[in-house]
Amino acid sequence: MLGRMQRELVVVALGGNAILQPGQRGTAEEQLENVRATCRQIVTLLEEGYRVVLTHGNGPQVGNIIIQNQATDAVPAMPMDICGAESQGMIGYMIQQSLHNEMVRRGMEPRPVASIVTQTVVSADDPAFRKPTKPVGPFYDEAYARKRMAEGETWVEDAGRGWRKVVPSPDPKEIVELEAIRRLARDHAIVVCTGGGGIPVVREPDGTLRGVEAVNDKDLGGERLATGLGADVFMILTDVPAVAVDYGRPTQRFLS
Repeated sequence: MLGRMQRELVVVALGGNAILQPGQRGTAEEQLENVRATCRQIVTLLEEGYRVVLTHGNGPQVGNIIIQNQATDAVPAMPMDICGAESQGMIGYMIQQSLHNEMVRRGMEPRPVASIVTQTVVSADDPAFRKPTKPVGPFYDEAYARKRMAEGETWVEDAGRGWRKVVPSPDPKEIVELEAIRRLARDHAIVVCTGGGGIPVVREPDGTLRGVEAVNDKDLGGERLATGLGADVFMILTDVPAVAVDYGRPTQRFLS
């Protein structure tokens, strides 16, 4: 059985609660403890012989990075694509260390773990760019939102809680670093990649890449990753009983 499973590749998508629980402040200690608990389950998969590639959400982390960017004028604020890259590095570091330490605790020969800052190509013609809908960052008062809208940003009022910036959420088309991920996974490295669905980039006519202010859907990004790698299993770890269609609506239906 072990020999059979050695050939099986599992792509595991970690939901936001695997890193930051509701009600927590988001301290390094809190997030590390959540990641450690998740990594104990991942190492069990490794013990059973599976090859594992991990992807993860990054919404709370990117939101916090944006707040930190806006906290001072002493240093220039970074655009969203670079904030996304920062979050991938931060979360990747926590997962790498936690997986290594858990393998050592279990007396295993530690497998190599690698985090890849991952770009995901989106179409410059995606309809999402004409109608931004994805809220990012904290709530602000109307005066602040109006000022930012005058500078060309899109903001919406959210159920009396304040105003939030909204950005496009385009459909991820292609994972730029897929071949690097494939080669590492083939050699039985544990790969952490495509965080937050990947950093959204567009491919210019000359083949070069350019980051854009947008947020990819992390589950779609994970699906593109699993499909591109030819994974045997795509596993989404979340805090709901099952995947649902029409989530949160009267017609919601769980898919067993």
